[in-house]
Amino acid sequence: MTEAQRLNIGDTPPAFTLPNDQGSTTSLSDFAGQQVLVYFYPKANTPGCTKEACDFRDSLSQLNDLGIKVIGISPDPVAKLIKFREDHELNFPLLSDEDKSVMTAWGAFGEKKNYGKIVQGVIRSTFVINADGTVGMAKYNVRATGHVERLLREFNAA
Repeated sequence: MTEAQRLNIGDTPPAFTLPNDQGSTTSLSDFAGQQVLVYFYPKANTPGCTKEACDFRDSLSQLNDLGIKVIGISPDPVAKLIKFREDHELNFPLLSDEDKSVMTAWGAFGEKKNYGKIVQGVIRSTFVINADGTVGMAKYNVRATGHVERLLREFNAA
C-alpha cells in the first residue's frame, strides 16, 4: 500500500480556497493569526460522518473557548453540504473539495483499507493549524465516534 504524502507537526499546510455551504468561498488564509481545526470526512449524512459533525457542533463552544475555529471538508457538492448543515443544524463552515485536490495535498485522500480491501478514498483526518500558520496537530485514520472527545482531552491536557 503506497502512503499518501502526509503533513507533520511544524509543516506549513498547502493553502486552499474552496466553495462553502454559505454560497461563497473559504480560504485557509481567512484564519491567519488564529488556530483552526480542519477535518476531512468522506461523505455527508452517512452515520460516521454525521456523528463526527454533530460532535463538533456540540463541542464548538468549548473549542472556541480554547481559541480554535472548526472547518469540515468533504468531496460532497455544495448542495449536499447545505442539506447536511440544515439537517443537523451544523454551526461551522463545510467546504466542498469535489476534485479532492486539497485532500490529496493534505494527505487525506489516497489508498486505505476498507473492510480488508485496499481502496482509494478519503482518509478521515484532523489537523490543527496554529496561529503562525504551521501544523500543530496532524491525525490520520481517526475514528469518528469519540474523536472530538479525545481531541478535547488532548487540548485541555496541553
